[in-house]
Amino acid sequence: MTAISRTLRERVTKPTLLNDVNALLFSLKSFIAAMLAYYIALRIGLARPSWSIVTVYIVSQTSVGASLSRGVYRLGGTIVGALATVLIVPNFVNYPLICSVVLAGWIAFCLYFSLLDRTPRAYAFVLAGYTASLIGFPAVFDPGSIFEIAIVRVQEVIIGILSATLIHRYLLPKRITGQFNSTLSTALCDARQWVEGTLRGPCEKDRMPYQLASTLQFLQGLGTHLPYDFANTVSRHGSRRLIHDRLARLLPLTTALRDRLQFLNCETSNSSAAMRILLADIQAWLACEDMSQRTVAGEALIVRATALKLHLNSHAVSSTDRHFANLCSHLLEILRVLQECDHLCGTLNQPTSLFKDGIHRDLKHGKGYVFHRDYLMAARSTLGAFITIVIGCILWIYSAWPDGATAVSILGVCCTLFGSFDTPAPHIIKYIIGSVYGVLISLIYSFILMPQVTEFNVLVAVLAPAFLFAGSLQARPATTFMAMGITLTLPILSALGAEYSGDFAASLNTSIALFVATGFSVASMSLLQTVQAEAAIKRLLQHSRRDIRRRALGPAPNEIYWTNLMIDRTALLLPRLQGKEKSSGDRINEMLHYLSIGNVVSQLRRLRVNFPGQTEMQLNGLLSVVAHYFSDKKHNRLLMRNCLQRKIDELISGILSDTNIRADQLIELLIDLRIVLRLRDKENSYDY
Repeated sequence: MTAISRTLRERVTKPTLLNDVNALLFSLKSFIAAMLAYYIALRIGLARPSWSIVTVYIVSQTSVGASLSRGVYRLGGTIVGALATVLIVPNFVNYPLICSVVLAGWIAFCLYFSLLDRTPRAYAFVLAGYTASLIGFPAVFDPGSIFEIAIVRVQEVIIGILSATLIHRYLLPKRITGQFNSTLSTALCDARQWVEGTLRGPCEKDRMPYQLASTLQFLQGLGTHLPYDFANTVSRHGSRRLIHDRLARLLPLTTALRDRLQFLNCETSNSSAAMRILLADIQAWLACEDMSQRTVAGEALIVRATALKLHLNSHAVSSTDRHFANLCSHLLEILRVLQECDHLCGTLNQPTSLFKDGIHRDLKHGKGYVFHRDYLMAARSTLGAFITIVIGCILWIYSAWPDGATAVSILGVCCTLFGSFDTPAPHIIKYIIGSVYGVLISLIYSFILMPQVTEFNVLVAVLAPAFLFAGSLQARPATTFMAMGITLTLPILSALGAEYSGDFAASLNTSIALFVATGFSVASMSLLQTVQAEAAIKRLLQHSRRDIRRRALGPAPNEIYWTNLMIDRTALLLPRLQGKEKSSGDRINEMLHYLSIGNVVSQLRRLRVNFPGQTEMQLNGLLSVVAHYFSDKKHNRLLMRNCLQRKIDELISGILSDTNIRADQLIELLIDLRIVLRLRDKENSYDY
């Protein structure tokens, strides 16, 4: 019996089976919410209750917090989009082309800010854009009805949002808080293993920089939904910001640890006995799974590492001794960061009064996730969407196509909904495939099944198979867009209203408009809104070099802000490096080296004021060479590197005799800069 129960438990807990169960459960709850919204819309006599069903499927997410937050963003975006349409359309009643161009401008405006926001809140901008598209273009030649359409559309959306929120909140709710906490715990465990692996030696596949950057980006997305989760132990925003800062700091610290171990292996194979013992004890500490034991042992290791660092600095007689002191400094900071991460994870959902004094003071200074924003690329994509919609409007108006307004409204939806992707065409094609299924299913329902249905409960039973199938597809990321093609097409083409009104010609014309619009969007967005992966990668690296120059030459944001920004840029690199196995590691290492260099030059710039006179002048000269080294101008990189190394060595030699209490700190920064520049130039860096 024990073997049988164990086998059954293993099969039940199998990831694929769990995913299927969760998908079916999500589909069932979404269908119940959709039918509830449909029933309410019918009872109060709304003209197009099918839009309430569409809203439920657009809003529904696999967790309570995500469903509610998405509903709030959709409601806000719908109201703003409806108001904008009411203001635009009547003012250009006699100028349909100008009215269409203004609507296209509004849609592009909303798309631009959605691309810059890059959080789940960007969905509000998307909705403000495509609500104007869905309401505005069909009303260009019938502006008198625009106000009534806008009011009804908002009512339909509100009903859909409330129904989805109610069902996902109270019917077997799935909390996003648990997912956030488990993901955070896993990230910290992986980080400890990464540090331990770094101390053991180089790994064949060191994927931790990839995993940590992606995990932090994922945690940021989850954190946006946490305030809407209705959980009793939702972590506070300040605590989440602070633990993000600590985890993000681990990435450059562990990269620096790896670089220094490699550098010291090149310089010498003999380290002091005290350092070898410390490294072995740190590895044992990292492998310890008991939290209380780890806390006590971690504090003891911090004391030992501090004493060893002071001893190495005070008794340094060679550059190798200084390098070992530098290594000890990074080990010390890693120990402190990991200790703080353990403490923060243990008290994340507790009152802030339980935090340690140092962490409690840092709460107000936490930066949290910092987003990279490329204004030029956002403007480029926005301009492409504007041109696409305007061309569609010209073709519609001058061809006098009766269903052209429907086609253009769908075109506007595609431009806003898929405009955030570098290559939107593959996603639109998935949507088209789903729409093909949706049209076929709609025709079967409209002209075979629904004419025989006279009761609401029978209609629900008839609709269940199609919607349950589509909902299960929506719960799986790989088929989400295909599911949207079904759930957005089926309610509208089936004419789910107060009474049966099947019109084959109207359904056929709407279907033609749908496929013409989506086909045209694939072609136009491929030409005007597609960003090649290589171009996006080079632009991210170019932005990083530009920021290093700025940090070297003038005031710049602090190290926490810079680290968090570079974490986001690293996360943005990852999906664009897929299929580039030969260069992906080089590009990631290049980005991580930029992260380290940016931190060093900003600290050097801040510390130089403590060394007035000749040393300050030399530091200014060094920072100027660093800025020139990372300029986009063509130059002899070997010559520039040698110049930098020479200036660094001259500065270290001059500071060794300095009695300034900050001399050791300055020497460590110069060593950091020398190591990261030397190791970077040994790798396959790309031409600027």
